[in-house]
Amino acid sequence: MEFSHGICNLSVVPCRSEPSDKSEMITQLLFGEFFSILKEHGSWVYIRSGVDHYEGWIDVKQFHPISSETYDELEQSELVYITDSISVIENVEKGSFFPIVMGSILPYYDGLNCNLEGYEYAFEGRTSKSSPESSAECMIEHAYAYLNAPYLWGGKSPLGIDCSGFTQMVARTAGIKLMRDAYQQAEQGVTLGFIEEASAGDLVFFDNEEERIIHVGVLLSSNEVIHASGKVRIDKIDHQGIFNQETGKYTHNLRLIKRII
Repeated sequence: MEFSHGICNLSVVPCRSEPSDKSEMITQLLFGEFFSILKEHGSWVYIRSGVDHYEGWIDVKQFHPISSETYDELEQSELVYITDSISVIENVEKGSFFPIVMGSILPYYDGLNCNLEGYEYAFEGRTSKSSPESSAECMIEHAYAYLNAPYLWGGKSPLGIDCSGFTQMVARTAGIKLMRDAYQQAEQGVTLGFIEEASAGDLVFFDNEEERIIHVGVLLSSNEVIHASGKVRIDKIDHQGIFNQETGKYTHNLRLIKRII
């Protein structure tokens, strides 16, 4: 393979644990996400994301190659993200349209068009930038946009999302970079001692019996959390954990609270 970097030029691309369509999807690439190619196997390439350094296998038919110079520029630039739940983008050269989702990236966006290594795409919709200039209120607004999105292991879109994909995308559209998995996100930000100290926009983490971080959500207030569990939903929370009023039971054990804004 002559190229060592690529960029996602489709709506959503699955990244798998092994080079096979039957393998587990561990995350997704959204339009405009760029990556390094570490190795190849048949019609698959093993990549490392330039956005969060996550690794996985993708099909060689599902991306566009870019130069090392373009990759370096994107890695160091202020990125522009889409903040509409689902929007439409136009391939200017072909005059064709396709959907893209919240959190997608618009490389070299000038307010009207973005560029994927010579291919122009026109976009008219709401955007935000990667420099943190937003507030917790902005983060909460974007969190509500995912309400009732179905849970999907490895998902990152309003059509299917997991718990850490949800917090990563909500933070991204508020200008904050989070890692991909919950246990990685738990190492970011400033730790708070008590739920009473927390406020809207703080992240709350939950563990299992082995004390491993397995879940994460976004606080709406000191007693409400929005998180992806079955679907993106709002539940009550206290010092013990998440309380599901429908079942009358605690579903997740509170471990850690982090402030990222």
